[in-house]
Amino acid sequence: MNKPSGRVIVAWLAVSLLVSAGGPNLLFACTGITLTARDGSIVFGRTLEWGTFDLNGRLIIIPRNHAFTGHTPDGKPGMTWRSKYGVVGIDVLRKELLTDGLNEKGLTLGVFYHPGFAEYQKYDPASAHRALGPLDVAQYLLTTCVSVADVRAALRDIQVVPVPEPAIGLAPPVHLMITDSSGCQIVVEFTQGKIRIFDAPLGVITNSPNYDWHTTNLRNYINLSPVALPAKRIEDLDFRPLGGGSGLIGLPGDFTPPSRFIRAVAFTQTARAVEDGPDAMCEVFRILDNFNVPLGASEGSGAHDTKGMRSSTIWTVATDISNKVIYYHTQHNRRVRKVDVAAIDFRSLKDGVRISPLDKKKVQDIEDVTPR
Repeated sequence: MNKPSGRVIVAWLAVSLLVSAGGPNLLFACTGITLTARDGSIVFGRTLEWGTFDLNGRLIIIPRNHAFTGHTPDGKPGMTWRSKYGVVGIDVLRKELLTDGLNEKGLTLGVFYHPGFAEYQKYDPASAHRALGPLDVAQYLLTTCVSVADVRAALRDIQVVPVPEPAIGLAPPVHLMITDSSGCQIVVEFTQGKIRIFDAPLGVITNSPNYDWHTTNLRNYINLSPVALPAKRIEDLDFRPLGGGSGLIGLPGDFTPPSRFIRAVAFTQTARAVEDGPDAMCEVFRILDNFNVPLGASEGSGAHDTKGMRSSTIWTVATDISNKVIYYHTQHNRRVRKVDVAAIDFRSLKDGVRISPLDKKKVQDIEDVTPR
């Protein structure tokens, strides 16, 4: 039996690191995509996967002038600020920590897991007044920024430091996809103790490794096409594709972040033309159905508490940035629900943050159309 070459061993180790780095990364297989309609409406959508335990997401409405305090590794108060803009989003762990949100000015943000590559800035207690934990950043940017330009400026004034989250036993390794009302999109990553910002014109994001690696990896798939392969004649025989889709032969189909990134680009670039925001919302949900992860398929090692869960895809969100509407469905109920952010008068919210469950009942809403 031949021994594996050094190159094969290195390749295997690289794959192993992607699979195992940072603990439960296999359990967080989120995918984000963007579509633009013919009328100019921009819709960003994402799946949120977590197959270890239920994140217990809630719908949260943040009013203007709400006070925030960032977290630090030593428990001292971090950066403090007040919200300039109202926000509607989804939190996790019943802690008012946003993973998704849209503010009243049309800035939207999604938090994505980035294990093995996220490395935060070193914490200096003397600079605690500038410090935010990884899960504070979404609230800070959504409540204080209007545009991607604002986000770039705001990130220069903060330090993102490694604050452990007790639920997972480490500082959550994350990166962010941010979109403003003009359609400008960026990915923000925290690597080697620095904040890195990438332009994201494809509007797609998954997980590890770093964003620029994913865009380079796209070069391996430039042969993919929505057009079927032509018939080919060999000797006296004619060979034709067996069915539709032959132009996408070679499209990776596994759940790893690199493969999902390639599929997300392929599906969004070949999506049907959509007319407006609601039509784009339907197409975003249709595409994201290709990325739903069964409960067993994404489980890694270690203890799990999946009682009551139906899927590793806990919720799916489509945010119509142009019309300021958030749509979502969940692992329990695939009926699409919405929050019309534009219809909320954030000036009149005087009772602080408002929280409600994503599902009033954790059962599928089924319409009975049986003839009676």
